[in-house]
Amino acid sequence: MQASFYKGNREKLYAMLPEGSLLAVFSGKEIIKTNDEYYPFFAERNFVYLTGLECKEAVLLAAKDGSGSVMETLYLLPPDPMAERWTGVRVKPEEAEAVSGIRDVRDNTGFYNDFRKLAMSGNYVCVFLDLFKLNDNEIDREAHEFLYHVRKNLPYISIRNADALLRKLRLYKQPCEIEALRKGEQITGEGILAMMRASKPGMYEYQYKAEFDRALNLHEPYPYGFPPIISAGQGNFIIHNYSYTGQAKDGDLILNDVGVNWDHLITDVSRSWPCNGKFSDRQRLLYECALATSDYMFSIVKPGMRMDAVDKTIKEYNAKLLVDAGVLDDAANVRKYMWHGGAHHIGFDVHDVVETPEFIAPGMVFCIDVGIYHEEWGIGFRLEDNCLITEDGCENLSAGIPRTIEDLEAVMK
Repeated sequence: MQASFYKGNREKLYAMLPEGSLLAVFSGKEIIKTNDEYYPFFAERNFVYLTGLECKEAVLLAAKDGSGSVMETLYLLPPDPMAERWTGVRVKPEEAEAVSGIRDVRDNTGFYNDFRKLAMSGNYVCVFLDLFKLNDNEIDREAHEFLYHVRKNLPYISIRNADALLRKLRLYKQPCEIEALRKGEQITGEGILAMMRASKPGMYEYQYKAEFDRALNLHEPYPYGFPPIISAGQGNFIIHNYSYTGQAKDGDLILNDVGVNWDHLITDVSRSWPCNGKFSDRQRLLYECALATSDYMFSIVKPGMRMDAVDKTIKEYNAKLLVDAGVLDDAANVRKYMWHGGAHHIGFDVHDVVETPEFIAPGMVFCIDVGIYHEEWGIGFRLEDNCLITEDGCENLSAGIPRTIEDLEAVMK
């Protein structure tokens, strides 16, 4: 991504702010794991969307005055030779400016005083913060901690939610984001093909993961978009299986739900195949239902279609096929074999934090995900592709990754 992309994102957000408002977006802090060990740092995605930076303890502060002019400042951890000796070199101001396009870069030690001066100037009445939480049990992030600080010390400044505005922006992907997704699909496919070519009865899930990791790490270190879901046999009935301890028995299906983070854009693709390289009759029957459903969706999805109709249509169409195949007694009972939703947006998050649209429009990217889980037969799998909405239809961004029975079996030969 070029600095112009992040600058453009900020300008669109600033245009949505009312005059006399402040904006503070935090990158996040490391979370302690045990003793003096921390979990790998993962920057707040809205901060990355606005700056392109993945550094910890950084803040973007913007002030939009009564005339509509915007002043923006980026705050970074200051240089610390001893800390950098242990945990790596920190981002320098000139590096941050080159990536983000923000010219005013300061030490984060001055953020609170600078914010206080602006808040007390009388020129600003509210501050927008990224206050997203998936549920009430989540830990407080920096934005929530800062909210408590403002309420206690600057109670005359009202709090507004920036997340609602950013959701609108992130719904539509720009050309450079789509190109990043295309590259991510290519690398995702390389990882899946590596697993397929190594596949054989007796392999453990962690061995499949090792093949996937090696293919991805030829491009960059730790390129996961999310923890890979790789399972075999009965492990396929755990929708998010991260144990990697199962062993593939002869005839078991291998399920994987994987993606990469390329230039901050995350892919999400699912493929499944028999570990021995040959579909059984029952596996073929169920897989053909899923594939036909997926192909049908890519033939009908287009601008103007209701977003909530995507998941509904996936279930209805697949249910009909399962009934016709004699697998399902009544289409109304499809949830016996389809356990999860069939469409979610992707982008800077694998389940992208966007404003759910009423109608589909060009520039949106979401998954077409068809999962079938037949516990009595011991067959569970899903077929998931990434759908880009075009001006008059849609494109399967992950179509180049083998998805038909013929292509899957051919690769494994």
